[in-house]
Amino acid sequence: MRFIPAVFVASVLGSALAHPGAPHPDAEGRYTLEAEGIKAQFIPYAATLTNLWVKGADGTARDIVLGYDNTSFYPVDPGHPVYNAIPGRYVNRIGNGTYSIDNVTYLTQKNDGPNTLHSGTNNWSFRNWNVSKVSNSSITFSIYDASNSSLGMLGGVTSSVTYSVSKNKWHISMDAVSNDQKTPIMLTQHTYFQLDAFARPDNRTIWNHTLYMPEAKRVMKIDGNALPTGEIAEIPADDISDFWSAPHELGFASGNSNFENNCGNGCHGYNGNWAFNNKRDKRKSVLTLSSKWSGIKADLVTDQDAVVLYTCNWNDGKAEFKSSQGVAGQDKFIPRDGCIAIEAQDYVDGINHPEWGRLGKQIFGKGQKYHWESSWTFGTI
Repeated sequence: MRFIPAVFVASVLGSALAHPGAPHPDAEGRYTLEAEGIKAQFIPYAATLTNLWVKGADGTARDIVLGYDNTSFYPVDPGHPVYNAIPGRYVNRIGNGTYSIDNVTYLTQKNDGPNTLHSGTNNWSFRNWNVSKVSNSSITFSIYDASNSSLGMLGGVTSSVTYSVSKNKWHISMDAVSNDQKTPIMLTQHTYFQLDAFARPDNRTIWNHTLYMPEAKRVMKIDGNALPTGEIAEIPADDISDFWSAPHELGFASGNSNFENNCGNGCHGYNGNWAFNNKRDKRKSVLTLSSKWSGIKADLVTDQDAVVLYTCNWNDGKAEFKSSQGVAGQDKFIPRDGCIAIEAQDYVDGINHPEWGRLGKQIFGKGQKYHWESSWTFGTI
């Protein structure tokens, strides 16, 4: 008998009973949303997207995000890769596990070397969210984050995320409010893509995917632990971080000497934060990811001012992809560099860099509201 945590079952069953007539979760607890050209599935644990099907150039529907067939594994996977989940209340890194508000210093859990990652090991991606609303095309998850439930994150925060689908589009909207006092809030949808769904028989890496970010001409320099140093650098054309001057395959700079350790000590490829141009039309795409093999392209529109890209360097080759992915007769293991996480958000560790001018977008006092909005539109090339 497979292990399903009781709290996971209670969250799924309770939400279904609370909304009679609404779509019910399947046997794995997944809620399914469908529209023309797209099918998405979600579970309450970490408000997670588990599956996302879109059609490639040959008309084949492919499941293009990482995850597990057995949804009960999301809460117990010791690696906890945050597959397509909502971490919080403050995502990415906090330098040296410390930050200050109004001259008061707060200590956070150091769970990533000398730094804090995603607010520690009790962040929102480790928790079951409530299902507040659900229909055939939309689902809303909500959470209350009690004061100090993630070490050093004081004051209560109430938050929700709404996922919806329409023709060829996945839309995400997040809101949060500080209930008691000033506290950091910065969220993201932590999506892992593989546009070939591991079905390309001769190559499962992400290096042959093409990325174009015409509005991302600056990058945060990082140290050996992938923490921003404070320097925000202009990106020259054809630099290792250049995806603005022209579309480049993700592996275009793999022959460069600085490709190794580019994303931290022992990390090759990318795990950094690109800043978008200050003057841009936020209704237009800032990022296009595409694959010539599957013919799928994904366009990101976001109100956020930056994006984090991580090319799955630390994957150990032991995790399996889903039964909806891969090639019959081949093994099911995800290789190192087999995916890319794309996370629209604000500047990483901005609470420790007041010189960047991000505090008003990352620190929220009592009653102040945080909003995050993005959408992915899928098509073919």
